[in-house]
Amino acid sequence: MVIDMANEKLVKEITSMEEDFARWYTDVVIKAELIDYTSVRGCMVIRPYGYAIWENIQHILDTMFKETGHSNVYMPMFIPESLLQKEKDHVEGFAPEVAWVTHGGHEELEEKLCVRPTSETLFCEHYKNIIQSHRDLPKLYNQWCSVVRWEKTTRPFLRSREFLWQEGHTIHATAEEAEKETIQMLNVYADFCEKYLCMPVVKGKKTDKERFAGAEDTYTIEALMHDGKALQSGTSHYFGDGFAKAFGIQYSDKSNNLAYPHQTSWGCTTRLIGAVIMTHGDDNGLVLPPAIAPVQVMIVPIAMHKEGVADKAKEVLASIKKYCRADIDLRDQTPGWKFAEHEMKGVPLRLEIGPKDIENGQCVLVRRDTREKIFVPLAQLETKIPELLDSIAKNLFDTAAARRDRMTYVAKNLDEMVKIADEKPGFIKAMWCGDRECEDKLKETAGVTSRCIPFEQEELDGKCVCCGKPAKKMVYWGKAY
Repeated sequence: MVIDMANEKLVKEITSMEEDFARWYTDVVIKAELIDYTSVRGCMVIRPYGYAIWENIQHILDTMFKETGHSNVYMPMFIPESLLQKEKDHVEGFAPEVAWVTHGGHEELEEKLCVRPTSETLFCEHYKNIIQSHRDLPKLYNQWCSVVRWEKTTRPFLRSREFLWQEGHTIHATAEEAEKETIQMLNVYADFCEKYLCMPVVKGKKTDKERFAGAEDTYTIEALMHDGKALQSGTSHYFGDGFAKAFGIQYSDKSNNLAYPHQTSWGCTTRLIGAVIMTHGDDNGLVLPPAIAPVQVMIVPIAMHKEGVADKAKEVLASIKKYCRADIDLRDQTPGWKFAEHEMKGVPLRLEIGPKDIENGQCVLVRRDTREKIFVPLAQLETKIPELLDSIAKNLFDTAAARRDRMTYVAKNLDEMVKIADEKPGFIKAMWCGDRECEDKLKETAGVTSRCIPFEQEELDGKCVCCGKPAKKMVYWGKAY
């Protein structure tokens, strides 16, 4: 038996998305106890519930990295200024965001130390020490750490001065191997986002203007949020041998000739939590994909004061914990208060059990995504709960993909581009001639940036949307976080 509860609003204190999306987002991250603010501007406390989401993301990704042959390492937090300066384009790209340490205790340092914004230079220094022969290659490394970038405008998870991330760094004998690695890891990110975060993404290459400082090519996955803004959700960079030459990294190849190796780096951050919030959330708060939810099933006993109810609920908990992440809410609060609490925290399934349910050998399962109430015999929970969690994941992905499709438009000239950008938030597909001048003009006149040149190209028109000259590529454009 299924009961539809979709229109009943349980959580009253969260601002409506339609009223103020930014306020809605802030309400969710605070009221769902994901973060707290600190006395350091632009930094946040990631609270236990928020960190548990990150731990699940980290565990899944770490497994995927290891399945592709990567090992975890850890580099220092500090980078000497002279080391950072070795790759000119790289340091220029990060200079405005670098935080510097100038004193140790009361003594001024002989050389300033940069608090790592990223670790390419540290890995290069290490590679120079350990690579001599082709037999030493490849090195497939990953690091889980925090980094610091002195952002002017900050927002929890999306952009903060210190954030958690992983950064993969690999070095290979040939360009072909490094290029293959770059695309492989982009595909890992895309698979993770779509399968585990239930978030559809567009895979493609960044324009020269948008590529990572010091890279030859940057690849990206781009997702579309509820409000029609794009969010870069993971990047993978091909460096060629530029860093190797800057740092003097050489190896003896199979012919005993000295050669420069080729490098990559790739990373994603805690902004993925923000992406999940803004892709799946609603006016009642979080809606978490089952794979990363700290609690997949929350048991709420009904009429808990009645004999046998709490004991039966605990018995059910012990049973279902064998195949899902489950918990029980035994707090001295009304069931309605608990329903609202766990809705706001995005728990995928709520299990209600009271005296009548126990009498009938059943319970009630309530889906967070559709809010349907389903009466299920206790004997069938072992098959029904995994089935519903899979169904929730599929529905979240399908809903997000359908929304993205509805909010993806085509522009064939500048007037159309400006009109769509002003009136219809979302992705805009348009042809581009490849000139930086047109890219800059589109940002100036329509307020959009190039999100990516998708791998899956479409011939929308033979002319550039901006200048009307022959087009080279179809590009996704949009306003972005």
